[in-house]
Amino acid sequence: MTAAFNLNLLERINTELGGDFRLEQFKHVARWNEIEQAVEMHLVSLCDQRVTLCGHTFHFRTSETIHTESSRKYTAESFERLARSGGWRVAEAWQDAGGLFGLFGLIRY
Repeated sequence: MTAAFNLNLLERINTELGGDFRLEQFKHVARWNEIEQAVEMHLVSLCDQRVTLCGHTFHFRTSETIHTESSRKYTAESFERLARSGGWRVAEAWQDAGGLFGLFGLIRY
């Protein structure tokens, strides 16, 4: 599902902005970036190619990527710090038994 969503970005560029991406020449790859604590989504060029868009030509080498998304991951503590820095406090927190997923109810203070 994520791969189709990611490749759809190129289809929309083609349709809405007059690009000429060939979708079959890209593949979706998800990578974990340990330093940033984020899952990164990339579209990887499967060959050397040129793409035109809005009167500009872009050259892609084989294995060169387009970084399309970053999904940040937070511990409960780091999320609470982030919320506080924006003027919010955690009123309720629900987490799975393993502590991998959480839902936080915030209140503006």
